[in-house]
Amino acid sequence: MPLLPGRLRRQPVLRAFDAGKLRRRVAQGLMCLLFGTATQLSDEPLPEAGIYRVVICRVSHALGNSLLLTPLIQELESIWPGAEIDIITRSQASAAIYGNYDNVNRVFQLPAHGVGHPRQWLGVMRGMRKTHYDLAIDPDPQSQTGRLFLRMAKATYKLGFSSPAKTGSVTHAVAVPGDVLNNGQRPVFLLRRALGRADAASAYPVPDIRLDDAETAWGRQTLGRLFPMPQAPARRRRTVGIFANATGPKLLGQDWWTRFTDTLEARCPECRLLEVIPMFGRSMLGSRYPAYYSSDLRKLASVLAALDAYVSLDCGIMHLACASHVPTLGIFTTTSAAEWGPYGPGNHVVQASGMPPETTALHVAAIIEADAGAAVAGAWEGGARRHALAALAGIGAPAGAQERP
Repeated sequence: MPLLPGRLRRQPVLRAFDAGKLRRRVAQGLMCLLFGTATQLSDEPLPEAGIYRVVICRVSHALGNSLLLTPLIQELESIWPGAEIDIITRSQASAAIYGNYDNVNRVFQLPAHGVGHPRQWLGVMRGMRKTHYDLAIDPDPQSQTGRLFLRMAKATYKLGFSSPAKTGSVTHAVAVPGDVLNNGQRPVFLLRRALGRADAASAYPVPDIRLDDAETAWGRQTLGRLFPMPQAPARRRRTVGIFANATGPKLLGQDWWTRFTDTLEARCPECRLLEVIPMFGRSMLGSRYPAYYSSDLRKLASVLAALDAYVSLDCGIMHLACASHVPTLGIFTTTSAAEWGPYGPGNHVVQASGMPPETTALHVAAIIEADAGAAVAGAWEGGARRHALAALAGIGAPAGAQERP
């Protein structure tokens, strides 16, 4: 039909394809078909006795999500120290992350893309269903895939969040808390609330990759090779690691980092910078600084643990640094610090949305200096306390003891 004068043809509206949204809708539809409507909250607490076999259904490939699962594992170990824990995950680094947890028994490794490997997914399901668990946990408030594996598991008790995004009945459901947003803390809150504990929002375990003594010693030795000691005695300089890579809109260019590091070096001349090289093996800082690269996650964590501080944008390596117990400063520009920020002693969030790199560097420098001063004061106070106790005991000060400068 010809167009009438002055009449415009309507153009079709093109919408970007969202594979993740489609996957969630398909999974949600399957869950509704198999297991009915969304779960109802239960007032019956989980028992604290009789739990010996636990499975965690956290189907994610991301490094950060995998590391943020370790606080839940620590909480399970503290409540049921004699239990075995199995984990269902898509993380390719799961063996490196969970290998030093004695209570972790089996890790069911799913392929990164299940659509292309249905037989492997079915094999994991069959392997999981060979064991009857006392408790199965789906710790993610959003993932329908995790809920699918939870429902497929043979378990006496099944625990998960209750929300519009989750379908499929569980024996114990907990409402998603509005005041606990961090993705490392929410799974712990889920378990504590299901147990009926009044202190569900008390101090949370911090992510931990559990480096052993040999690994931390190796990390210190490696860092020593990167920064050889000077011939003449010199004041010890603090080593700050910089990881300049990130994904998507979080990524900042080399110019931003150049301005940042120039300001940081000027403000903290006693600090020396070490660039942590991304997995693709290329410097993001123009090869201006000593650098460390490793494709081995635990070797990288060992070197991170030897640093005095670590600085990066929100990324998986930031969570690895936090789990390695190096003071971690996470710079947040686009993502939610409440959900993804590092927490625990010595860890800080730097809100830098719309902030120039020079100002961000001054904030980071102030935190590093304040933490270093607090550490020195704490070390001196600890030494002074030991000397005072020795004097009270009539022992006298240890040989070589010095007064505070």
